Amino acid sequence: METRHIGRAVTRNEDARLLAGRALFVDDVELPGMLHAAFLRSPHAHAEIRSVDVAAARARPGVVAVVTAEDLGAYWKPGPLLVPPPPIPGVVFRQRCQVPLARGVVRHVGEPVAMVVAESRYIAEDALADIVVDYAPLPAVGDLEAALAPGAPRVHADLPDNIAAEVRQAKGDYAAARARAAHLVRRRFRYDRGASIPMETRGIVAAWDAKADRLTVWDTTQAPVVIRNGLAAMLGLAESQVRVVAPFIGGGFGPKIMMFYPEEMLVPWAALRLGRPVKWIEDRLEHFFATTHERGQIHEAELALDAEGRILGVRDEFLMDTGAYDPYGLTVPLNSQCTLLNCYDIPAYESRFRAVFTNRTLVSPYRGAGRQHGIFVIERLLDAAARELGLDRVEIRRRNLIPPDRFPYRNEIIYQDFAPLTYDSGDYAALLDKALAAIRYERFLSEEQPRARAEGRHLGLGIVCYVEGTGIGPYEGAKVRVQPSGKVTLATGIGTQGQGHFTVLAQVVAEQLGVDVRDVEVTTGDTDQFDWGVGTFASRGAVVAGAATHEAAAAVRAKVLKAAAEHFECAEADLVLADGKVSIAGVPERAITLGELARLANPLRGAVKPGTEPGLEATRYFGPEMGATAAGVHAMVIEVDAETLRPTIHRYVVVHDCGTVLNPLILAGQIQGGVAQGIGNAFFERLVWSEDGQLLNASLADYLLPTSLDVPRMELHHTVTPSPLNPLGTKGAGEAGAIPVGALFAQAIEDALDLPSRGIEIAEIPLSPSRLWEIVHGGG
Repeated sequence: METRHIGRAVTRNEDARLLAGRALFVDDVELPGMLHAAFLRSPHAHAEIRSVDVAAARARPGVVAVVTAEDLGAYWKPGPLLVPPPPIPGVVFRQRCQVPLARGVVRHVGEPVAMVVAESRYIAEDALADIVVDYAPLPAVGDLEAALAPGAPRVHADLPDNIAAEVRQAKGDYAAARARAAHLVRRRFRYDRGASIPMETRGIVAAWDAKADRLTVWDTTQAPVVIRNGLAAMLGLAESQVRVVAPFIGGGFGPKIMMFYPEEMLVPWAALRLGRPVKWIEDRLEHFFATTHERGQIHEAELALDAEGRILGVRDEFLMDTGAYDPYGLTVPLNSQCTLLNCYDIPAYESRFRAVFTNRTLVSPYRGAGRQHGIFVIERLLDAAARELGLDRVEIRRRNLIPPDRFPYRNEIIYQDFAPLTYDSGDYAALLDKALAAIRYERFLSEEQPRARAEGRHLGLGIVCYVEGTGIGPYEGAKVRVQPSGKVTLATGIGTQGQGHFTVLAQVVAEQLGVDVRDVEVTTGDTDQFDWGVGTFASRGAVVAGAATHEAAAAVRAKVLKAAAEHFECAEADLVLADGKVSIAGVPERAITLGELARLANPLRGAVKPGTEPGLEATRYFGPEMGATAAGVHAMVIEVDAETLRPTIHRYVVVHDCGTVLNPLILAGQIQGGVAQGIGNAFFERLVWSEDGQLLNASLADYLLPTSLDVPRMELHHTVTPSPLNPLGTKGAGEAGAIPVGALFAQAIEDALDLPSRGIEIAEIPLSPSRLWEIVHGGG
């Protein structure tokens, strides 16, 4: 009998290596003759560079090279635009990409000005202090609205203003919807900046082998194949001359998909020029300035409703802080613009965003990638509308949910994959009902909260809905091979940062080939093992790479059954593939192992039929026509301390629909990790700048992160509406935990402190304990 592997809670294949310290991370790479790089970074948010004197640094013993922009010659050029502007009529996009080293002007604190390569990191760091840079400070702009004011300092002097992009999208007729609306709700929302703070910061090691004429790079990237292709082009090498390895990575979360960071351009260049391996590992202070941020947006939104609380339309205008450069295009604001529609039937929508250059660190997607902004806006608007219309917050949501018989649901506007936003499948009411039951909503309202208030305690409940666009293209590939040992190998071009790919993809293979999950060896992130791929982002690994893996494994299965049928001289339908062997149904003693079949499929002598492919292997690629849309509901009960305003989460419920569940254990880990980050984004993590663009809390002593005491145990539930867009029926889940938490916190805290009765609404995230105190006690 064939064993089912998909859907089982299999423990992770990779954990034994991680727990025993046998997993390779970039900083573990040690090579003979290795040099170490350090970067001199701008202390100014905006300044003219008048001169850079590196003579003393070059004279320091142990320093091998000191590099400035002038030393790079023709290699100095802006990095590539990773994501071009979408095909939306009237789109405005001003491309300004980061450079390897600043020349003439610096545009944000932390922008690299010079690189030192030395025999040790200690020497390299000391040599940075020897470099003398003559800066002439320029006025800096950090506030979004101030950046658009007449006469504001321009981040890029060649542009007429600080507008990086402008995009308008619409469906239906919002003006007509507004005219017939019985009720209008207008609000202003702010979602401020944060940093990703992965356990492992960025790093890169590069080694040039002159005899092999080949460059090998170990990089903490989420897109090794794209890095390989880009480095080859920049360095004038063939792609076959460059190998990029993305080994185990201690958290990616989006910023490690950014390409190309200056260090990624310079460390390989230095290794090639010097003929010695070069390593750079980002320190924690650097991470706050040198790795991309996310989340700075200001929204002016309006919701039009009929007298029963049904949405007639939404209008939203927002600004997004893109930082000093915009190499990642418009992915983040497009996600915000599209995700605002959420799981609701919204007939008319009018949205305009402007991305704004500021003298701050670049912005790129970070777990949620703009989706949390859109969810925050629509969920907060519905909370306000419910109060003003005298409706229960759940009821106003229920009245507006897209019904199951409306799928596929076409939203008409363009999504980040440049296709019209379409929800492929879902049952949103079922998600809401399951969440209400799990959080015990009616009991909370009728018993728990009144009892707590009678005791002087501040207990509140939040419940919000969300969608998550996942599994976008263009494609991923996979190669599956049965070894003569009977083991199975899988290679794919995606990288892995802890998502469980070594297990989930092994389950997909095992499902087709009837082997134990532990007998499938998975390789990710090595361009020598798989030549093509796009990367791990947008909750697409299990969806796109999983589908490619399924297709490749199914092709190998067909080869296995054909070979076994020829061996036994029987029909393929009479065969059973299980436990690493093929047997004849009803005659289990007549069996042949996969290893034996693999050897038969690769004969060393004799003739084979024309068209025969040797071995039991197949390579397949999968590209979806559009992304699959996951959805869910988060609910929580919190208690807020009346004196400190610190919230304590008593219960947290997640009900999620990601289509077919491949591994519920790993899925739970993904969602729990996302919620933990969402809690940090909602209540703890906020970057604070001075007026002249200095980051004031660039340390883990000052930048608050949630601890294990702040992250609750979670109750997880699932509904399943399989996606019709891929053969496994899967949807992504990597960002689902983080997306709705800001809106959830705002609603629950308002409820706990009964703020609306005092005329106070929470219209911003992150809050932080001190900021909540200011809001509650009238300090702004």
